[in-house]
Amino acid sequence: MPRTLRTLFVLPLLALTLACGSDSPKAGDQRAGTPGDAGETRKVRLAKSEQGTLPRVVPATGTLAADERTELAFKVAGRIADIPVDLGSRVRAGQALARLAPEDFSLRVAQAQSTLAQARSRLGLPAEGKDVLVDPTTTSPVRQAKALLDQARVTRDRTRTLFEQQLIPRSDLDKIEADYGVAEGSYQAAIEEAQSRQGVLGQRRAELELAQAQLADSVLRAPFDGAIEERRASPGDYVSAGTVAVVLVRTHPLRLRLSVPEREAKGLRVGLPVRVSVGERSESPVPSTSVAGSAAAPAPDRAGTESTIEGRIARLGPSIAASNRTLDVEVEIPNRDGALHPGAFARAEIVVAAADSALLVPTSSIVSFAGVDKVIGVADGKAVEKRVRLGRKSGDQIEVIAGLEPGESVVVEPGNLTEGQAVEVAAE
Repeated sequence: MPRTLRTLFVLPLLALTLACGSDSPKAGDQRAGTPGDAGETRKVRLAKSEQGTLPRVVPATGTLAADERTELAFKVAGRIADIPVDLGSRVRAGQALARLAPEDFSLRVAQAQSTLAQARSRLGLPAEGKDVLVDPTTTSPVRQAKALLDQARVTRDRTRTLFEQQLIPRSDLDKIEADYGVAEGSYQAAIEEAQSRQGVLGQRRAELELAQAQLADSVLRAPFDGAIEERRASPGDYVSAGTVAVVLVRTHPLRLRLSVPEREAKGLRVGLPVRVSVGERSESPVPSTSVAGSAAAPAPDRAGTESTIEGRIARLGPSIAASNRTLDVEVEIPNRDGALHPGAFARAEIVVAAADSALLVPTSSIVSFAGVDKVIGVADGKAVEKRVRLGRKSGDQIEVIAGLEPGESVVVEPGNLTEGQAVEVAAE
Protein backbone atom coordinates (compact mmCIF):
# COMPACT_ATOMS: atom_id res chain seq x y z
CA MET A 1 0.00 0.00 0.00
CA PRO A 2 1.42 3.49 -0.85
CA ARG A 3 2.56 5.55 2.11
CA THR A 4 0.08 8.38 1.31
CA LEU A 5 -2.95 6.05 1.43
CA ARG A 6 -1.70 4.47 4.70
CA THR A 7 -1.52 7.90 6.34
CA LEU A 8 -5.01 8.83 5.21
CA PHE A 9 -6.35 5.58 6.76
CA VAL A 10 -4.68 6.02 10.21
CA LEU A 11 -5.71 9.66 10.81
CA PRO A 12 -9.50 9.01 11.06
CA LEU A 13 -8.90 6.15 13.52
CA LEU A 14 -6.79 8.37 15.77
CA ALA A 15 -9.45 11.08 15.80
CA LEU A 16 -12.12 8.54 16.77
CA THR A 17 -10.05 7.22 19.70
CA LEU A 18 -9.48 10.71 21.14
CA ALA A 19 -13.19 11.49 20.95
CA CYS A 20 -14.14 8.37 22.90
CA GLY A 21 -11.51 9.05 25.55
CA SER A 22 -12.87 12.49 26.29
CA ASP A 23 -16.24 11.02 27.39
CA SER A 24 -14.83 8.37 29.89
CA PRO A 25 -14.92 9.13 33.64
CA LYS A 26 -11.77 10.20 35.43
CA ALA A 27 -9.79 7.89 37.74
CA GLY A 28 -10.59 10.17 40.63
CA ASP A 29 -14.30 9.78 39.87
CA GLN A 30 -13.95 5.98 40.20
CA ARG A 31 -12.42 6.28 43.66
CA ALA A 32 -15.05 8.64 44.95
CA GLY A 33 -17.43 7.20 47.45
CA THR A 34 -15.43 3.99 48.19
CA PRO A 35 -15.91 2.44 51.61
CA GLY A 36 -13.46 3.63 54.23
CA ASP A 37 -13.18 7.13 52.68
CA ALA A 38 -12.77 9.78 55.37
CA GLY A 39 -15.80 11.56 54.05
CA GLU A 40 -18.13 8.59 54.47
CA THR A 41 -20.04 8.09 57.72
CA ARG A 42 -19.87 4.52 59.08
CA LYS A 43 -22.47 2.96 61.35
CA VAL A 44 -20.83 1.13 64.27
CA ARG A 45 -21.83 -0.83 67.36
CA LEU A 46 -20.21 -0.09 70.70
CA ALA A 47 -19.43 -2.28 73.73
CA LYS A 48 -18.17 -1.12 77.10
CA SER A 49 -15.07 -2.47 78.79
CA GLU A 50 -16.04 -4.00 82.11
CA GLN A 51 -14.42 -5.58 85.13
CA GLY A 52 -14.75 -9.34 85.31
CA THR A 53 -12.87 -12.42 86.41
CA LEU A 54 -10.71 -14.81 84.49
CA PRO A 55 -8.70 -17.79 85.64
CA ARG A 56 -4.99 -16.95 85.72
CA VAL A 57 -3.28 -19.69 83.78
CA VAL A 58 0.30 -20.35 82.73
CA PRO A 59 0.48 -21.92 79.25
CA ALA A 60 3.21 -24.39 78.37
CA THR A 61 3.89 -27.28 76.04
CA GLY A 62 5.67 -30.56 76.57
CA THR A 63 5.81 -34.25 75.77
CA LEU A 64 4.13 -37.04 77.70
CA ALA A 65 6.46 -39.57 79.28
CA ALA A 66 5.97 -42.86 81.06
CA ASP A 67 5.89 -42.68 84.84
CA GLU A 68 8.52 -45.43 84.97
CA ARG A 69 10.63 -47.02 82.23
CA THR A 70 12.95 -49.90 82.89
CA GLU A 71 15.15 -52.12 80.75
CA LEU A 72 14.75 -55.60 82.21
CA ALA A 73 17.72 -57.97 82.00
CA PHE A 74 18.51 -61.41 83.40
CA LYS A 75 20.84 -61.53 86.40
CA VAL A 76 22.19 -64.89 85.23
CA ALA A 77 23.39 -66.22 81.90
CA GLY A 78 21.53 -68.92 79.98
CA ARG A 79 19.52 -69.86 76.93
CA ILE A 80 16.06 -68.33 76.60
CA ALA A 81 13.35 -70.98 76.62
CA ASP A 82 10.26 -68.75 76.36
CA ILE A 83 9.16 -65.11 76.02
CA PRO A 84 5.36 -65.01 76.36
CA VAL A 85 5.06 -61.22 75.78
CA ASP A 86 5.60 -58.91 72.83
CA LEU A 87 5.23 -55.27 71.83
CA GLY A 88 2.25 -53.64 73.55
CA SER A 89 1.50 -56.57 75.88
CA ARG A 90 -0.15 -55.45 79.12
CA VAL A 91 1.43 -57.09 82.15
CA ARG A 92 0.89 -57.14 85.90
CA ALA A 93 3.52 -56.85 88.62
CA GLY A 94 5.18 -60.24 89.17
CA GLN A 95 4.10 -61.67 85.81
CA ALA A 96 6.71 -63.78 83.99
CA LEU A 97 8.09 -61.97 80.95
CA ALA A 98 10.82 -64.42 79.90
CA ARG A 99 12.31 -67.73 81.07
CA LEU A 100 15.73 -69.32 80.73
CA ALA A 101 16.17 -73.08 80.32
CA PRO A 102 15.99 -74.28 83.97
CA GLU A 103 18.01 -77.53 83.83
CA ASP A 104 21.41 -76.11 84.84
CA PHE A 105 19.93 -74.09 87.67
CA SER A 106 17.94 -77.05 89.01
CA LEU A 107 21.07 -79.19 89.07
CA ARG A 108 22.95 -76.54 91.03
CA VAL A 109 20.16 -76.46 93.58
CA ALA A 110 20.30 -80.25 93.96
CA GLN A 111 24.09 -80.13 94.37
CA ALA A 112 23.84 -77.43 97.02
CA GLN A 113 21.19 -79.39 98.89
CA SER A 114 23.45 -82.45 98.97
CA THR A 115 26.47 -80.58 100.34
CA LEU A 116 24.27 -78.90 102.93
CA ALA A 117 22.95 -82.24 104.14
CA GLN A 118 26.54 -83.47 104.43
CA ALA A 119 27.54 -80.45 106.50
CA ARG A 120 24.56 -80.96 108.81
CA SER A 121 25.43 -84.62 109.40
CA ARG A 122 28.99 -83.69 110.41
CA LEU A 123 27.48 -81.64 113.21
CA GLY A 124 25.12 -84.42 114.26
CA LEU A 125 22.05 -82.76 112.76
CA PRO A 126 19.44 -84.48 110.57
CA ALA A 127 19.73 -83.98 106.81
CA GLU A 128 16.57 -81.86 106.68
CA GLY A 129 15.50 -79.19 109.12
CA LYS A 130 16.30 -75.78 110.41
CA ASP A 131 19.91 -74.83 110.91
CA VAL A 132 20.79 -74.24 114.57
CA LEU A 133 23.91 -73.16 116.41
CA VAL A 134 25.39 -76.37 117.80
CA ASP A 135 27.35 -76.44 121.10
CA PRO A 136 30.79 -77.81 120.12
CA THR A 137 31.03 -79.87 123.33
CA THR A 138 28.01 -81.93 122.26
CA THR A 139 29.58 -83.20 119.02
CA SER A 140 31.01 -86.71 118.97
CA PRO A 141 34.63 -85.74 118.11
CA VAL A 142 34.74 -83.30 121.01
CA ARG A 143 33.18 -85.81 123.43
CA GLN A 144 35.78 -88.40 122.39
CA ALA A 145 38.63 -85.93 122.85
CA LYS A 146 37.20 -84.92 126.21
CA ALA A 147 37.17 -88.55 127.38
CA LEU A 148 40.82 -89.02 126.36
CA LEU A 149 41.73 -85.77 128.15
CA ASP A 150 40.03 -86.91 131.35
CA GLN A 151 41.83 -90.25 131.19
CA ALA A 152 45.17 -88.50 130.65
CA ARG A 153 44.51 -86.21 133.61
CA VAL A 154 43.82 -89.14 135.94
CA THR A 155 46.95 -90.94 134.78
CA ARG A 156 49.02 -87.81 135.28
CA ASP A 157 47.73 -87.29 138.82
CA ARG A 158 48.41 -90.92 139.76
CA THR A 159 51.89 -90.77 138.29
CA ARG A 160 52.70 -87.62 140.22
CA THR A 161 51.71 -89.33 143.44
CA LEU A 162 53.96 -92.31 142.68
CA PHE A 163 56.83 -90.02 141.77
CA GLU A 164 56.47 -88.07 145.02
CA GLN A 165 56.69 -91.41 146.89
CA GLN A 166 59.84 -92.14 144.88
CA LEU A 167 58.28 -95.30 143.49
CA ILE A 168 58.88 -94.44 139.82
CA PRO A 169 61.64 -92.62 138.02
CA ARG A 170 61.41 -89.07 136.69
CA SER A 171 61.29 -90.28 133.08
CA ASP A 172 57.98 -92.05 133.60
CA LEU A 173 56.45 -88.84 135.01
CA ASP A 174 57.72 -86.82 132.07
CA LYS A 175 56.17 -89.27 129.59
CA ILE A 176 52.79 -89.10 131.32
CA GLU A 177 52.93 -85.31 131.44
CA ALA A 178 53.59 -85.25 127.68
CA ASP A 179 50.68 -87.62 127.03
CA TYR A 180 48.41 -85.30 129.00
CA GLY A 181 49.51 -82.28 126.92
CA VAL A 182 48.76 -84.19 123.73
CA ALA A 183 45.26 -85.09 124.99
CA GLU A 184 44.63 -81.50 125.97
CA GLY A 185 45.68 -80.27 122.50
CA SER A 186 43.46 -82.87 120.83
CA TYR A 187 40.51 -81.71 122.86
CA GLN A 188 41.08 -78.08 121.84
CA ALA A 189 41.48 -79.13 118.20
CA ALA A 190 38.20 -81.06 118.36
CA ILE A 191 36.40 -77.95 119.64
CA GLU A 192 37.89 -75.83 116.85
CA GLU A 193 36.93 -78.45 114.28
CA ALA A 194 33.34 -78.39 115.53
CA GLN A 195 33.30 -74.60 115.23
CA SER A 196 34.70 -74.88 111.71
CA ARG A 197 31.99 -77.35 110.78
CA GLN A 198 29.43 -74.86 112.09
CA GLY A 199 30.90 -72.28 109.71
CA VAL A 200 30.85 -74.75 106.83
CA LEU A 201 27.19 -75.38 107.56
CA GLY A 202 26.47 -71.66 107.17
CA GLN A 203 28.47 -71.60 103.94
CA ARG A 204 26.56 -74.57 102.52
CA ARG A 205 23.27 -72.95 103.47
CA ALA A 206 24.31 -69.74 101.65
CA GLU A 207 25.33 -71.77 98.58
CA LEU A 208 21.91 -73.42 98.53
CA GLU A 209 20.13 -70.09 98.84
CA LEU A 210 22.31 -68.67 96.05
CA ALA A 211 21.48 -71.59 93.78
CA GLN A 212 17.79 -71.20 94.56
CA ALA A 213 18.04 -67.46 93.84
CA GLN A 214 19.68 -68.17 90.49
CA LEU A 215 16.88 -70.60 89.68
CA ALA A 216 14.35 -67.88 90.54
CA ASP A 217 16.33 -65.32 88.51
CA SER A 218 16.08 -67.56 85.46
CA VAL A 219 12.51 -66.21 85.22
CA LEU A 220 12.30 -62.50 84.34
CA ARG A 221 9.32 -60.91 86.09
CA ALA A 222 7.63 -57.51 85.80
CA PRO A 223 8.49 -55.18 88.71
CA PHE A 224 5.29 -53.15 88.19
CA ASP A 225 2.10 -53.00 86.15
CA GLY A 226 2.73 -51.68 82.68
CA ALA A 227 3.13 -52.44 78.99
CA ILE A 228 5.95 -53.84 76.89
CA GLU A 229 7.62 -51.09 74.89
CA GLU A 230 10.23 -53.27 73.21
CA ARG A 231 11.29 -56.92 73.01
CA ARG A 232 15.00 -57.42 72.32
CA ALA A 233 15.39 -61.19 72.54
CA SER A 234 13.80 -64.33 71.16
CA PRO A 235 13.47 -67.95 72.30
CA GLY A 236 16.72 -69.82 71.68
CA ASP A 237 18.98 -66.80 72.19
CA TYR A 238 21.87 -67.25 74.62
CA VAL A 239 22.06 -64.18 76.85
CA SER A 240 24.73 -63.19 79.32
CA ALA A 241 24.03 -61.59 82.67
CA GLY A 242 22.88 -58.00 82.17
CA THR A 243 21.61 -58.45 78.61
CA VAL A 244 18.33 -56.54 78.19
CA ALA A 245 15.48 -58.80 77.08
CA VAL A 246 12.44 -56.48 77.27
CA VAL A 247 11.68 -52.81 78.01
CA LEU A 248 8.74 -52.16 80.32
CA VAL A 249 6.93 -48.85 80.83
CA ARG A 250 4.32 -47.77 83.36
CA THR A 251 1.61 -45.80 81.58
CA HIS A 252 -0.60 -44.92 84.56
CA PRO A 253 -0.09 -42.25 85.57
CA LEU A 254 1.87 -40.41 82.89
CA ARG A 255 4.34 -37.61 83.44
CA LEU A 256 4.31 -34.33 81.55
CA ARG A 257 7.49 -32.30 81.96
CA LEU A 258 7.08 -28.58 81.28
CA SER A 259 9.55 -25.71 81.19
CA VAL A 260 7.86 -22.62 82.62
CA PRO A 261 9.46 -19.17 82.06
CA GLU A 262 10.85 -17.53 85.16
CA ARG A 263 8.36 -14.64 84.94
CA GLU A 264 5.46 -17.13 85.08
CA ALA A 265 6.91 -19.38 87.80
CA LYS A 266 5.74 -17.21 90.71
CA GLY A 267 2.86 -18.84 92.54
CA LEU A 268 3.44 -22.35 91.21
CA ARG A 269 3.19 -25.06 93.83
CA VAL A 270 2.65 -28.80 94.08
CA GLY A 271 -1.02 -29.75 93.76
CA LEU A 272 -2.17 -26.96 91.43
CA PRO A 273 -4.63 -28.18 88.76
CA VAL A 274 -3.41 -28.39 85.19
CA ARG A 275 -5.59 -28.64 82.07
CA VAL A 276 -3.77 -30.83 79.56
CA SER A 277 -4.79 -31.03 75.90
CA VAL A 278 -3.50 -33.97 73.90
CA GLY A 279 -4.08 -34.56 70.20
CA GLU A 280 -4.20 -32.58 66.98
CA ARG A 281 -6.18 -29.46 66.08
CA SER A 282 -7.43 -28.41 62.71
CA GLU A 283 -5.37 -25.21 63.00
CA SER A 284 -2.62 -23.91 65.21
CA PRO A 285 -3.97 -22.76 68.57
CA VAL A 286 -3.84 -19.23 69.90
CA PRO A 287 -1.98 -19.18 73.22
CA SER A 288 -3.98 -17.97 76.17
CA THR A 289 -1.64 -15.02 76.70
CA SER A 290 -1.90 -13.71 73.13
CA VAL A 291 -4.66 -12.51 70.84
CA ALA A 292 -5.60 -13.41 67.30
CA GLY A 293 -6.10 -10.59 64.81
CA SER A 294 -9.19 -8.54 64.10
CA ALA A 295 -12.75 -9.69 63.58
CA ALA A 296 -11.91 -10.36 59.93
CA ALA A 297 -9.63 -13.22 61.14
CA PRO A 298 -11.77 -15.43 63.43
CA ALA A 299 -10.22 -17.61 66.12
CA PRO A 300 -9.05 -21.06 65.00
CA ASP A 301 -11.34 -24.02 65.39
CA ARG A 302 -10.38 -25.78 68.61
CA ALA A 303 -12.47 -28.83 67.99
CA GLY A 304 -11.23 -31.93 66.23
CA THR A 305 -9.37 -34.83 67.73
CA GLU A 306 -8.03 -33.01 70.78
CA SER A 307 -8.98 -34.25 74.24
CA THR A 308 -8.56 -32.43 77.56
CA ILE A 309 -7.50 -34.14 80.78
CA GLU A 310 -7.23 -32.75 84.28
CA GLY A 311 -3.83 -33.27 85.92
CA ARG A 312 -1.95 -31.85 88.88
CA ILE A 313 1.54 -30.56 89.51
CA ALA A 314 3.42 -33.42 91.15
CA ARG A 315 6.97 -32.06 91.27
CA LEU A 316 8.74 -28.71 90.94
CA GLY A 317 12.37 -28.22 90.02
CA PRO A 318 14.56 -26.88 92.82
CA SER A 319 16.07 -24.05 90.77
CA ILE A 320 15.74 -21.88 87.67
CA ALA A 321 17.88 -23.11 84.77
CA ALA A 322 20.52 -20.49 84.03
CA SER A 323 20.71 -21.45 80.34
CA ASN A 324 17.10 -20.57 79.41
CA ARG A 325 15.65 -19.02 82.61
CA THR A 326 12.94 -21.65 83.02
CA LEU A 327 11.68 -23.81 85.86
CA ASP A 328 11.09 -27.53 85.34
CA VAL A 329 7.59 -28.66 86.31
CA GLU A 330 6.31 -32.25 86.27
CA VAL A 331 2.57 -32.86 85.93
CA GLU A 332 0.97 -36.19 86.83
CA ILE A 333 -1.80 -37.23 84.44
CA PRO A 334 -4.15 -40.19 85.08
CA ASN A 335 -4.26 -42.78 82.30
CA ARG A 336 -6.15 -45.77 83.69
CA ASP A 337 -7.64 -46.78 80.36
CA GLY A 338 -4.34 -46.44 78.50
CA ALA A 339 -5.81 -44.02 75.96
CA LEU A 340 -2.76 -41.72 76.16
CA HIS A 341 0.64 -42.75 74.89
CA PRO A 342 4.10 -41.68 76.08
CA GLY A 343 5.80 -39.46 73.51
CA ALA A 344 2.63 -37.59 72.53
CA PHE A 345 2.75 -33.79 72.29
CA ALA A 346 0.64 -31.98 74.88
CA ARG A 347 -0.44 -28.43 75.66
CA ALA A 348 -0.92 -27.48 79.29
CA GLU A 349 -2.57 -24.64 81.17
CA ILE A 350 -1.55 -24.42 84.82
CA VAL A 351 -4.43 -22.82 86.74
CA VAL A 352 -2.65 -20.54 89.21
CA ALA A 353 -5.83 -18.69 90.27
CA ALA A 354 -9.37 -19.84 89.51
CA ALA A 355 -10.85 -16.30 89.50
CA ASP A 356 -8.60 -13.30 88.94
CA SER A 357 -9.86 -9.73 88.36
CA ALA A 358 -9.52 -8.52 84.76
CA LEU A 359 -10.71 -5.67 82.48
CA LEU A 360 -12.56 -7.36 79.60
CA VAL A 361 -13.59 -6.33 76.09
CA PRO A 362 -15.03 -8.38 73.20
CA THR A 363 -12.37 -10.21 71.23
CA SER A 364 -13.92 -8.90 68.02
CA SER A 365 -13.06 -5.32 69.02
CA ILE A 366 -9.32 -5.93 68.74
CA VAL A 367 -7.39 -4.76 65.68
CA SER A 368 -3.90 -6.25 65.31
CA PHE A 369 -1.34 -5.21 62.72
CA ALA A 370 2.45 -5.68 62.63
CA GLY A 371 2.51 -6.80 66.26
CA VAL A 372 0.54 -3.79 67.52
CA ASP A 373 -2.88 -4.30 69.20
CA LYS A 374 -5.47 -1.52 69.11
CA VAL A 375 -9.10 -0.79 69.88
CA ILE A 376 -11.20 1.97 68.29
CA GLY A 377 -13.33 4.30 70.34
CA VAL A 378 -15.62 7.18 69.38
CA ALA A 379 -15.08 10.85 70.26
CA ASP A 380 -17.04 13.77 68.76
CA GLY A 381 -18.52 11.51 66.11
CA LYS A 382 -15.16 10.30 64.84
CA ALA A 383 -13.14 7.11 65.26
CA VAL A 384 -10.25 7.28 67.73
CA GLU A 385 -7.58 4.56 67.85
CA LYS A 386 -6.15 3.45 71.19
CA ARG A 387 -3.15 1.18 71.53
CA VAL A 388 -3.64 -1.52 74.17
CA ARG A 389 -1.70 -4.32 75.81
CA LEU A 390 -3.59 -7.61 75.97
CA GLY A 391 -3.58 -10.50 78.40
CA ARG A 392 -5.65 -13.62 78.84
CA LYS A 393 -8.45 -14.77 76.59
CA SER A 394 -11.61 -16.61 77.54
CA GLY A 395 -14.21 -17.44 74.91
CA ASP A 396 -15.28 -14.24 73.13
CA GLN A 397 -13.71 -11.91 75.73
CA ILE A 398 -10.13 -10.82 76.20
CA GLU A 399 -8.27 -9.02 78.98
CA VAL A 400 -6.87 -5.53 78.47
CA ILE A 401 -3.88 -4.97 80.72
CA ALA A 402 -3.08 -1.39 79.70
CA GLY A 403 -4.42 1.34 77.41
CA LEU A 404 -8.09 1.32 78.44
CA GLU A 405 -10.12 2.33 81.47
CA PRO A 406 -13.19 0.50 82.87
CA GLY A 407 -16.42 1.72 81.26
CA GLU A 408 -14.83 3.04 78.06
CA SER A 409 -16.65 2.12 74.86
CA VAL A 410 -14.98 0.34 71.97
CA VAL A 411 -16.21 -0.42 68.46
CA VAL A 412 -17.24 -4.02 67.90
CA GLU A 413 -16.02 -5.49 64.62
CA PRO A 414 -14.35 -2.29 63.36
CA GLY A 415 -13.20 -3.90 60.10
CA ASN A 416 -11.27 -1.28 58.06
CA LEU A 417 -12.41 1.67 60.18
CA THR A 418 -9.61 4.26 60.36
CA GLU A 419 -8.55 7.05 62.68
CA GLY A 420 -10.62 10.21 62.20
CA GLN A 421 -13.33 8.62 60.09
CA ALA A 422 -16.87 9.88 60.78
CA VAL A 423 -19.03 7.32 62.57
CA GLU A 424 -22.63 6.97 63.63
CA VAL A 425 -23.42 4.83 66.64
CA ALA A 426 -26.14 2.31 65.88
CA ALA A 427 -29.07 2.17 68.29
CA GLU A 428 -29.04 -0.82 70.65
